[in-house]
Amino acid sequence: MRLTDPMKRLNVSLLIVAFVLSLFTGRLVQIQGVKSEEYAARALAQRMDEIGLLAERGTITDVNGAPLAMTQDAFGIFADPTQIKPSRREEIAGRLADALGLDPGKVLAGLSAPDTQYVELAHRVPAQRAELVASLGFRGIGAVPQSRRVYPADAVASNLIGFVNADGVGGEGLEFQYDKLLRGTDGWQRVERGGGGQRIPMGGGRIKKPVAGQGLRLTIDQDVQWKAEDLIAAAVEDHAADWGTAVVMTPGQRLLAMASAPTYDPNHYAEADPAALANPVVQAPFEPGSTGKIVTAAALLDKGLVTPEQPFTVPYRIRRADREFHDSEFHGTERLTFAGIIARSSNVGTILAGEPLSDKDLHGYLRAFGFAEPTGVNLPGETAGRLKEPQDWNGTDRYPISFGQAISVSSLQMAGVYATIANGGVRVTPSVIAGTYDSRGGFVPAAAPASRRVVAPDTARRLTTMMEAVVNQGTAKAARLGGYRVAGKTGTANRYDPEKKNKDGTRGGYAGYTGMFAGFAPADDPKVVVQIVLQNPRKGYYGGTVAAPVFRELLNFSLRTLKVPPTGTPAPIMKLTAD
Repeated sequence: MRLTDPMKRLNVSLLIVAFVLSLFTGRLVQIQGVKSEEYAARALAQRMDEIGLLAERGTITDVNGAPLAMTQDAFGIFADPTQIKPSRREEIAGRLADALGLDPGKVLAGLSAPDTQYVELAHRVPAQRAELVASLGFRGIGAVPQSRRVYPADAVASNLIGFVNADGVGGEGLEFQYDKLLRGTDGWQRVERGGGGQRIPMGGGRIKKPVAGQGLRLTIDQDVQWKAEDLIAAAVEDHAADWGTAVVMTPGQRLLAMASAPTYDPNHYAEADPAALANPVVQAPFEPGSTGKIVTAAALLDKGLVTPEQPFTVPYRIRRADREFHDSEFHGTERLTFAGIIARSSNVGTILAGEPLSDKDLHGYLRAFGFAEPTGVNLPGETAGRLKEPQDWNGTDRYPISFGQAISVSSLQMAGVYATIANGGVRVTPSVIAGTYDSRGGFVPAAAPASRRVVAPDTARRLTTMMEAVVNQGTAKAARLGGYRVAGKTGTANRYDPEKKNKDGTRGGYAGYTGMFAGFAPADDPKVVVQIVLQNPRKGYYGGTVAAPVFRELLNFSLRTLKVPPTGTPAPIMKLTAD
């Protein structure tokens, strides 16, 4: 039908307009009513971020509560590139780089990132620097709360404690081993971005609060630890050694100090020599040399195979099977008591006295004292040392093993041998954790460590008297300490070097020495055990020369710090020769 009548054409046009308007009206109703919540949610989602809320990491303190590792408030600095004019990016990048100590090129790359409204420029920035960034007033630059790990005592106990890396994860030591306990559980919060890129926290329960980590209280005494580090660092430098360790513990193996050199400052761990990050007290094996003779002596006394006064004819050298063994310094044939053999640290005498001891029994006592197994202290990278099973010994292995060669131990293992003797023959699992702090700061003591008897109390007593003779009458006069009875033993071992180049093109062999001293005081009522190890000292190497003086100074400081009164009785004089 043709619409020729003007009025009819007008009526149809009005109908079409009305229909179109009805469509728009329906859509408007749909937007404003039926689907308004959905569209509002979509718009909000485009302006909303979810940010992580980091849990506060637990504090690590010494035995007296002095903080060794703690968490401070810090901020993450972020950028919204969509809010930053391209013409200002280089200027802003330069100013931010100066304020944050960053590479301007990396900051510029972050400010120029496409298709994103959030780029984190810096992690764990101290509050002062974050305030400086805020004062610049740049649109599109903001901050979110974070935290940073600090070590108030700087390098003190760093090889034990470790550090926290840039990702907030423990990198070495206790920070690594107890990372899960210390770090707690992170939370999150949803925030809305304002027109200027600023973040507006949202209400309505859109937050999961973080759960703070637990803290650790150590058995370490910060003052004793500091002194141990100071002395061992000086000894390493004075004697041009590769490294050194100093261990201080109670007879019950509660560690008061675990020191090593070289060391590092965990506040600046990224600048440290990677080799300095390790903890050689538990990670570096060495042959114990004459300090290991004490285990052979303990086995012989405990089995009733020898007495301290028993005489032996001791030449400078002897041959057993296809090998010749000799003492460290030439001497004519001597008549020594067993106490004299230990006091003068005779390898030949130890071989002769130890011959009644079976391979099985020698191995059994070494294992009972803790050789060839981790100590149980629960520190990362701990070495078990090396001790072959008796069936794998060749015809002469037992002889160097009896005087501390052809086996390896850690500093903590060897210190534990002397602690066991000081503890009346009872070996206790070493501990460095006194307990934990809960979220409210309450202290929860650690469970009592396991213990077991290794030798009889009388064996430990007689061996202690023999070690007093080492200090007062033998090779360790440099370890004497006025006012206190001291028991101890020197050690000078050939150093095994796996990298030594041999003439036949092979690698591995003995080169250099390890100088050691271990002992305790007061000998009649032991309170403190100290062990010193210097690996590959090039300016002197005998344990009585390089290690005993360090032992004496550290023992003296430890006893006085713990307020241990001087000994009230004189040390006994033992018969060292049979003439």
